[in-house]
Amino acid sequence: MAEAGIDYAAVFQALPGMVALLTPDMAYADVNEEFLRISGRTRELMVGRYLFDVFPDNPGDPAASGARNLMASLQRVLATGERDAMALQRYDVESLERPGEWEERYWSPVNAPVLGPDGQVVLLVHRVEEVTELIKARGRGSRTQVLEAELYTRARELQEGNERLRAAHAREREVALALQDAMLPALGPIGHHRAAVRYQPAVGSLNVCGDWYDLVDLPGDRIGVAVGDVVGHGLQAAGVMGLLRSALSAASRVADGPAQALEVLGLYARSVEGAENTTAVETCVDWDTHTITYSSAGHPPPALLHVDGTVEFLDQATDPPLGARPEHIARPQATTTFAEGDTLVLYTDGLIERRHEDIDTGLNRLADSLIHHRGTAPEPLADALLLDLLPTVGTTDDTALVIVQL
Repeated sequence: MAEAGIDYAAVFQALPGMVALLTPDMAYADVNEEFLRISGRTRELMVGRYLFDVFPDNPGDPAASGARNLMASLQRVLATGERDAMALQRYDVESLERPGEWEERYWSPVNAPVLGPDGQVVLLVHRVEEVTELIKARGRGSRTQVLEAELYTRARELQEGNERLRAAHAREREVALALQDAMLPALGPIGHHRAAVRYQPAVGSLNVCGDWYDLVDLPGDRIGVAVGDVVGHGLQAAGVMGLLRSALSAASRVADGPAQALEVLGLYARSVEGAENTTAVETCVDWDTHTITYSSAGHPPPALLHVDGTVEFLDQATDPPLGARPEHIARPQATTTFAEGDTLVLYTDGLIERRHEDIDTGLNRLADSLIHHRGTAPEPLADALLLDLLPTVGTTDDTALVIVQL
């Protein structure tokens, strides 16, 4: 049958299992017939209503956790854009015929994302296997009942273990963020020039990364501006970030240009565990000559917003990330000119890259946003770029951003 001839709405309604579609706000967008039949609800009682208004936790059971666990699973799908299979849940349901009475139910849910063209989650597929009869079946042999009880107990233990693991990850995230905050420099004066910096951490507890930025005064009317991104997550990445940021900051003050500074950093990175394949870009802005000299180690290109509304990506001096080559080779360097009023933007990949999307799409999105906000001062421009470009639900990668008014 040709794809155009398939009635997908009819297919959805005929699915043999319980399936619902939820909006990112967790309201029912649609439910299939099997969901209505097994849950005992009507379409009018569900579609358009908040999930946890339709199926709240049993208020008479202090240990009830089905709603809380389901909420956590759906939020993980929204944040990561990946499916999440839940452990077996006891999730009691209020009887429609006898309000105030709650029926003991056991569910095995799986939640999956539906992604829009921009890579963001636009719908959640909520599939449920009803296993109440399996758990509560009467008349079976005692060994079967023991095995079923043990199955439920093990599932609850697994769930509790996952909750403890998430709590430990949350503590690690707090420590990593505190470490990053201590090591990333506060924006100090850079002569008479205006600049803005931002650091936006990832949403997930395991996704705190090693992004960094740096601005340094150089002799003459010059400054060095750099950003970098360490591969990995958590405390180790944050620690490596601190070492590399400090090393590049020192090298940029004495090196003969950005390429040589990255060469020195690459040699140093070979001795730092976890520094392999770090990306970084170093720029030198010279107001006396109105030039920007730059070199990139596998990093997304800086953007130069010209006063005429055009955007130039500084991509003519790109080399592999740090430590990617076994032998030492001099890194490339390029120079471009700027006019008074231009704006230089350096960033890490969290600002532009999205899962299942070509990087050019993200670069074009950045250029469009810069053109739209042309003439905006660095501080409000930084806020506008984050608002325009970061997902509304949450990010799974850190973002560092530096904006310099030229």
